[in-house]
Amino acid sequence: MDVSLANSIVNTATTLASAKTSDAVNITMLKKALDMQEATATIMIDAMAQSVPQPQLATSGTLGTQVNTYA
Repeated sequence: MDVSLANSIVNTATTLASAKTSDAVNITMLKKALDMQEATATIMIDAMAQSVPQPQLATSGTLGTQVNTYA
């Protein structure tokens, strides 16, 4: 077996193993970033829902007693 061929095989195996580890780390970091974005979005939506007053529902008459819509 040629020494340069053996070195090439070792280098290829090392590169592939390193790429697998790098991909796993990148995926883990992506998941953590998405989790942080989800938490931030949830906090923002909850804060917005609490600060916007909800209109009162109509209880009599023909307007607003069948469908409650607002913009």
